[in-house]
Amino acid sequence: MEALSLETQITLAIIVPALLVILFTRITFNHWVALILTVALFATSVYAGYTHKLWVYVIDAASLTIGFWYATRMQNSYNSKKEKSLS
Repeated sequence: MEALSLETQITLAIIVPALLVILFTRITFNHWVALILTVALFATSVYAGYTHKLWVYVIDAASLTIGFWYATRMQNSYNSKKEKSLS
């Protein structure tokens, strides 16, 4: 990841983790499973040596938190709509 510019690294660290949590939530219908899958994916990339800077980890963690918050909100909204349609 050292070949990417600083701006690209920051942009990817802000966007990608949140989008992955949301995508995995849409696929698995469970925001906890989505969070675990995303963390496992990023842990694997760190272990493989694709990221080296501490600040990238911090931005990734913040993005994961925002993505998890949004996925939880999205799932709660879906569940409430589903309950209303059943009653």
